[in-house]
Amino acid sequence: MPIGTFPYHLVYGKACHLPIELEHQAYWVVKKFNFEMKATGEKRLLQLIELDEFRLDSYDNANLYKEKTKRWHDRQIQDRVFRPRQFVLLFNWGLKLFSGKLRSKWSGPFEVVQMTPHTVIELWNKEKAEKFLVNGQCVKHY
Repeated sequence: MPIGTFPYHLVYGKACHLPIELEHQAYWVVKKFNFEMKATGEKRLLQLIELDEFRLDSYDNANLYKEKTKRWHDRQIQDRVFRPRQFVLLFNWGLKLFSGKLRSKWSGPFEVVQMTPHTVIELWNKEKAEKFLVNGQCVKHY
């Protein structure tokens, strides 16, 4: 293996063929600074191993962070269990486009008539005396 290609061989696993002039210059630099190629190679190998360990540690830390964030997020989710005759507020989608700063996004209160297993809720509006179905994600406790 040519002298100047040792680090290339460590990184890529194959020899690099340099033009003769560059090979001679690399040999001259090694000879001038009196480098020990074997010791330098071992040091570089240790650096590469440390780099792999650092990469694995950062991967483990990222996984721990993701798990911790997921646990925190799951704790913030509130159970939305509604019972008949309970009062709820309904999110008003129409106000998103023209909402004022002080206008509430929630309208109501409405009375729960029944709740299906797939979070569809039947609400009763006392003012208009009508029943209607809404998605359970759009409702919160009054």
